[in-house]
Amino acid sequence: MKRTILFLLLAFISFQATAQLPTITEKTEGLTKAEGFFDYYYDDAKDQLWLEIDKLDTEFIYVNSLAAGIGSNDIGLDRGQLGDTRIVYFERRGPKVMMVQPNYSFRAETDNELEKKSVREAFASSILAGFEIAAEKDDKVLINLTDFLLRDAHGVTSTLQRSNQGSFSLDKNRSALYKEAIMNFPKNTEFEATLTFAGNNPGGYVRSVTPTPEAITVRQHHSFVELPDDGYQKREYDPRAGYFGITYQDYGTPIDEPLVKRFISRHRLEKKNPEAAVSEPVEPIIYYLDNGTPEPVRSALLDGGRWWNQAFEAAGYKNAFIVKVLPEDAHPLDVRYNVIQWIHRSTRGWSYGSSVRDPRTGEIIKGHVSLGSLRVRQDFLIAEGLLAPYVNGSEENTMMQEMALARIRQLSAHEIGHTIGIAHNFAASVTNDASVMDYPHPQPKIVNGEIDLSDPYDVGIGEWDKMAVAYGYQDFPKGTDEEAALNEILNEAYDSGLKYISDQDARPQSGAHPDAHLWEFGDDPVAQLPKIMEIRKTALQNFGEANLKPGRPLAELQDVLVPIYLFHRYQVEGTVKLIGGLDYTYKVKGDNQAYPEIVDRDTQEKALNEMLATISPEALALPEDLLEIIPPRPAGLGYSRELFNGNTGPALDALGIAETAADLPVSLILNPDRANRLVEYSAREGNLSLENVIDRLISVSWNRNINNGYYGTIQRVVNHVVLKNMIELTASNSANPVTKAIMHKKLKDLQSKLSRNNDADSQYGAHLIAHYFTNPEEFDVPDAPATPPGSPIGSGGMYYCEF
Repeated sequence: MKRTILFLLLAFISFQATAQLPTITEKTEGLTKAEGFFDYYYDDAKDQLWLEIDKLDTEFIYVNSLAAGIGSNDIGLDRGQLGDTRIVYFERRGPKVMMVQPNYSFRAETDNELEKKSVREAFASSILAGFEIAAEKDDKVLINLTDFLLRDAHGVTSTLQRSNQGSFSLDKNRSALYKEAIMNFPKNTEFEATLTFAGNNPGGYVRSVTPTPEAITVRQHHSFVELPDDGYQKREYDPRAGYFGITYQDYGTPIDEPLVKRFISRHRLEKKNPEAAVSEPVEPIIYYLDNGTPEPVRSALLDGGRWWNQAFEAAGYKNAFIVKVLPEDAHPLDVRYNVIQWIHRSTRGWSYGSSVRDPRTGEIIKGHVSLGSLRVRQDFLIAEGLLAPYVNGSEENTMMQEMALARIRQLSAHEIGHTIGIAHNFAASVTNDASVMDYPHPQPKIVNGEIDLSDPYDVGIGEWDKMAVAYGYQDFPKGTDEEAALNEILNEAYDSGLKYISDQDARPQSGAHPDAHLWEFGDDPVAQLPKIMEIRKTALQNFGEANLKPGRPLAELQDVLVPIYLFHRYQVEGTVKLIGGLDYTYKVKGDNQAYPEIVDRDTQEKALNEMLATISPEALALPEDLLEIIPPRPAGLGYSRELFNGNTGPALDALGIAETAADLPVSLILNPDRANRLVEYSAREGNLSLENVIDRLISVSWNRNINNGYYGTIQRVVNHVVLKNMIELTASNSANPVTKAIMHKKLKDLQSKLSRNNDADSQYGAHLIAHYFTNPEEFDVPDAPATPPGSPIGSGGMYYCEF
């Protein structure tokens, strides 16, 4: 009995202690209060932040971001990198407050509350955090938000582990709130913390960019943002329009309509007078350029970004898209600002455009562009390689800087395009460069036998971009049938000859579309490839000490040489897609676009011929006088993956370079998906066959007479590249049985031919084939030296891209 009384007494005392929480005023006495979307109190002595919640059960947007990054492309943790965007709300449960994330991927858009409830209960929500209530008053509660902010919300530790950079953990003793970036505004509250991650055995990427690799200190940013009002009108996604968007399942949908709903992402933009052909907007879209961007880059980025106003003007808006420099007192991660950030990294890397979007509707609340600062230097390097400008000493050709600046104007416009909702259009180059959402290749010309770079890139917004903005942002007068009006915009675009093909169909390895390519230029990939090869030939013939400023180590000629020797790589990637190619669109029932059509045989054969011309010894051989002047790299200069790989020690490996360049087109021609298409298309329409392709490859390799000397040795390298890729295709799990059978026979025929010859290469080739057939599971095809990266290095964008 005494124990029972004691237990009840203790329980009563505990209840009283819980029930008698201090008031918010009492708890926060002496602390600094900041009023705004969520009022908060900062305790400077204890470095603690107390959040006053006056909006229980009210949804808002929560975003975490990386304010100060690591600076490595390969790791991918960049300054200004946006993290997840979530809708959350605070919910009180007894002495606790939970931060709850509802599941907006599955919903019921209906007036029936019970139907909505049934869907909510069918799919899991997520409780992101729990807090003890420290004080209360009326309907308000106070929580300590400090631990929530001093955590790895952006996933730094998992990113480091995923990139094999060691095992790190957050060290709270070396972490603190970053009060300089803790701010409050009427519709958003911003927090920031300095976090230190401690670890052992850090990887090479970490070691290359941190002063003490065992201690990585970054800053993470958190934004609490008021939900937009319900005045935004969702616009349905159409696969022909070239927009990103949101997708969810609506269980309130009638059974005769699609369950999955798709809507495009776009900023809110409304005309003051929707009835007028041209009107100012109610609120313009304003982008702010990083105020740390230097000149002349700053002016170039502002120019390129402002191109988009051309598209909005074409859609009937006046002064709707504005680009200016970010105020000095503004924080780039403040959600009130659409920002173009100039991001520094240790090596060149991707640029990308991302955004904060309302997960309910797709409305873009904040556009955020990250531009890699070394992009401009890479284009300057390419211009040095093309022009060989230092003939008489240290004079500089202004064309180099103009080319580099022209490129980043395009880059600025391109990445902003992503943040206003628009996807890549990799078919734009065949329709008069109709979009900045393509990847542009520099466009040199041969004039009087010399390379001319006076007009390296297009200027301004293209016709496709104007159509895309009209589709996404047109504010129609009342009474307009919006579905019909949007469809008419698309029909007019395609009637005018515009094309749209995006990412998954433009990749070179297995891609089939004849018009959608990365970084090529010209409306005919077949005709353009020999032009590119002629430019490359001219640049290599002129290549030498004039490509390097006086006083630079001659070994650095290799840095300039790489992008020039491989100048044709993207045109090769574009041309190969005509072989086994399929011309198609994102057609919808009833529109005016064509049905899929196999690329005609004549075009495929021409493409194959031009591809094979790139693996001739004449095309692959570096000029011998150039080989005689490039020395090994001196101590302290170092090697990097941006240089050619080889097997000749410190000396430049001319045969290894030729093998690298030969492997590029041959591996693309013998891609398993492409080979499978060749088998099918030749069976259906008597088109170019896989047998035809293999016979042509053998005719320019093993069947070609070999001369002595430098060219002859390169030809022998090409022969082995062809054989290696034939074996790889035969062994590929992606090759279908008919493809494997054809390749098996072709290898057997080649083995028989080679075994009858007495030269060393033929005997070795026959031996490799025999070895493969004897034990195919354990046979290891020898790799060609790795190709230096053409695309920017490291992790590609948040959801969009570089260019």
